[in-house]
Amino acid sequence: MKITAPSLIRWAGLSAMAAGIIFVVTQPLHPPDVLSSVTTARWAIVHIFSTAMCFLALLGITGLYARQVEEAGWLGLVGYLVFSLFWALQAPYGFAEALFLPQLTTVAPEVVQGWLAMIVGPARGVNLGALATVYQVGTLLYILGGLLFGIATLRAGILSRWAAGLLTVAPLVAPVGALLPGELQRIAAVPMGIALAWLGYALWSERREQASDPVRDRGSRQLR
Repeated sequence: MKITAPSLIRWAGLSAMAAGIIFVVTQPLHPPDVLSSVTTARWAIVHIFSTAMCFLALLGITGLYARQVEEAGWLGLVGYLVFSLFWALQAPYGFAEALFLPQLTTVAPEVVQGWLAMIVGPARGVNLGALATVYQVGTLLYILGGLLFGIATLRAGILSRWAAGLLTVAPLVAPVGALLPGELQRIAAVPMGIALAWLGYALWSERREQASDPVRDRGSRQLR
């Protein structure tokens, strides 16, 4: 099978679909952010999938941007870079939560407490300094990148406008979700997962013109 740029872009839609589905599924499965949860198999499984999700999202978003690069313009480029930076920053955090944090619960529980406080608060345990700062910056990248990329996708008009509209709205739900009690906060991430999966499906299932059409057009022009 011949590999072409359009086929790679189309298959990137599957990455976006997978990332969105994982994002939705892991939210209700995520254990409580308490010290006793960190050593459970459920914690490890959720964060391993979350790490894989970050890489799948990076591939998927790249395919989405490549499909509409001309129509999205500078707004699309900025949105793509900011949104991709969020996923790139999120991946090492998920990796550390899956592999390193469980090992620290016995030798340095105060570090784990500080890590959990960085995510859900209130302040306790060790102050992680720059790690906590970068994590907070990631939240801003999530909101700003998703918003800009969603608007650019909506304006480009190439992929599903409903999915693009949901991607535009989804990041704005995050600050509202922070006001919800306990585990309900994670429900605010579900619209983003649905938007990614929806856009990925739109990209993967998109109908393209047959490669033979331009050939016929050139032949007609030569005859004329």
